[in-house]
Amino acid sequence: MARYAITIFLSAFLLFQVQPLIGKFILPWFGGSPAVWTSCMLFFQVALLAGYSYAHFITSKLSQRSQMICHLTLLIVSLAFLPISPNADFWKPRTEEMPIGQILALLATTIGLPYFLLSTTGPLLQESFRRETGRPPYRLYSLSNVGSLLALLTYPFAFEPALKLQTQIWGWSIGYALFVVMCGWCALQFTRPAHASVVEPVAGADPQRENKPTWRDILLWLALAACGSVMLLATTNQLCQEISAVPFLWVLPLAIYLITFIFCFDHERWYHHNLFLVLLTISVLAACYAMFQGTALGIWTQLAIYSSTLWVCCMVCHGELVRAKPAPKYATLFYLMVSAGGAAGGILVAIVAPLVLNDYWEYHIALIATIVLAFFATYRGSSHSLSRTQARWVAAGGFSVAVGLALGWGISALKSKSLALESNLETTRNFYGVLHVNFEDNPHDENGPKRELINGRIQHGYQYMDPDKSRWPTTYYGHPSGIGLAIDYHPRRESANPLRIGVVGLGCGTLAVYGRPGDTIRFYEINPEVIRVSDEYFTYLSDSEANVEVVLGDARIKMEQELAADNAQQFDILAIDAFSSDAIPMHLLTLECVRLFLDHLQPDGILCLHISNRFLDLSGVVRGIANELGYECVMIDSDGDESEGRDYSSWAILTKNQAFLETPDVSDAIRPWNDEDAPLIIWTDDYGSLWQAIAR
Repeated sequence: MARYAITIFLSAFLLFQVQPLIGKFILPWFGGSPAVWTSCMLFFQVALLAGYSYAHFITSKLSQRSQMICHLTLLIVSLAFLPISPNADFWKPRTEEMPIGQILALLATTIGLPYFLLSTTGPLLQESFRRETGRPPYRLYSLSNVGSLLALLTYPFAFEPALKLQTQIWGWSIGYALFVVMCGWCALQFTRPAHASVVEPVAGADPQRENKPTWRDILLWLALAACGSVMLLATTNQLCQEISAVPFLWVLPLAIYLITFIFCFDHERWYHHNLFLVLLTISVLAACYAMFQGTALGIWTQLAIYSSTLWVCCMVCHGELVRAKPAPKYATLFYLMVSAGGAAGGILVAIVAPLVLNDYWEYHIALIATIVLAFFATYRGSSHSLSRTQARWVAAGGFSVAVGLALGWGISALKSKSLALESNLETTRNFYGVLHVNFEDNPHDENGPKRELINGRIQHGYQYMDPDKSRWPTTYYGHPSGIGLAIDYHPRRESANPLRIGVVGLGCGTLAVYGRPGDTIRFYEINPEVIRVSDEYFTYLSDSEANVEVVLGDARIKMEQELAADNAQQFDILAIDAFSSDAIPMHLLTLECVRLFLDHLQPDGILCLHISNRFLDLSGVVRGIANELGYECVMIDSDGDESEGRDYSSWAILTKNQAFLETPDVSDAIRPWNDEDAPLIIWTDDYGSLWQAIAR
């Protein structure tokens, strides 16, 4: 019936359109970390569970009239939440506590009731459809996933590139109001006398599935749904920590996840059990290869391997769910358990994993769990496709693969711990990511042993242990680098006047070595663990001759507060180096944010942006913003030099200080632009797309 199909499709579209929309809206408020999206996904999954629980309760406990009154009342009340635009003055963080609780509270008060009611639509209308027609509702479940998938695919490719955030907010709110009207139409039509409920058995139904589900069935549903959810979130983390926390890299895994639901619930012919056991083995081996290679693989190779592995794993989890689904009269219980498993997966990745795992091990665990569940399901359902003896051999092979992977990764972890005194000094993890502090004594490095800080998989600084070399500006901060030249050749430095230097992103504190008596160097750092390890394992801060200040919190929010308090910092030089692993913080490269940085600079100040990146060409972004703000933008690329501990770096410099730009050593280092350079791009808080900066 058209009214069911249209309403279910619209609800699913709105349900999944709001996820990247609201995630992108609040991402800059919480540091741009991939964990912001994981926290959002946790809320969405828990809200989905609440919606399915509500649907299961009212369809089994209330009369049709009571159901209609209750649900229509909530729908009318939910209109008060429109438009769904969070209040920045109220919700931007004011403290330095881990923000997951604040993110959940923000989402609950902003989109909580509308999202909850959208999540109830699928199971409620499918149950109404079953009662009215006597037909199984599972095809409607597949239709809802089509709507969800369309919402996800159109967001990064149509809505995000074409519309400003506020326009998206208003468009979604109007769509929700239309959804409320459609729900009212369905409810009124269903309660008309001509539509008396009909519940008839479906011809050809499997008698075994007509039995009431056992606790074993329910546990299997939970486990399969949870495993698919963990794979989804773990894959998202794996991608976002190395590229950027942006809607496309949220949407791609989620779209793959939904596609597997669509295929598996549309018809059982899409999932061939034995074929996918083979594909699972191949994809897990490919994922192991990708993890071993790390960022040495290109962006497209990583996307291909991790995406195909996610697709196979989710096809296995959801295909086995379909093979184990109950009779239609138990559909709401089935959906409830599926959503409960999804929420459990979200809790495991967003809350439990950061507390009990010191690295991103959840991806490894999810791969092993998928193998175990796949081969357990093979043994459990052997009467349908294999003999019991064959099933035992297949299951034994699957468990052997899982145990082999577990032992391999376990040995790797134990080896890391056993070498703690000579290699890994500490690994720590929190909301903002994983930090490794390593000790390296490479006999081929003539400068001797050193300590290094790794964020994710990217080196964020190191310090030589030799006292004569411990104050070298290593890695991306050497004297020939953009920031090194800015500090060494600022006209105030040339005239022996003290400098006031701001740095967004502490790392291990390398830039503090440039400090001279009378200078002030003010670091902004969002991650308290970075501050702790820089003090505990490195001496850059304590050895500096300058007055060093470290401010805990998101640099943009702190600077906004300082400006509001009429406390502009009047920096002579401001360096922006807030990369997390190799992921760019897009909210620090928008027109509004760069304007904020410039407001904290002296008129002759120099803004230095570190834009070295494997996958993205950010020169067009900084040039576009500089052009819009009337500043000259130059690029300084410096080569690495192992003898001095320097790495290749690329810095963009925005300044009106012509005396600095005309200094011979600076002018010689400036890389001239040419017609083949990236086109001018302007990212704003209201508009920006990662596609514009993909390296060519």
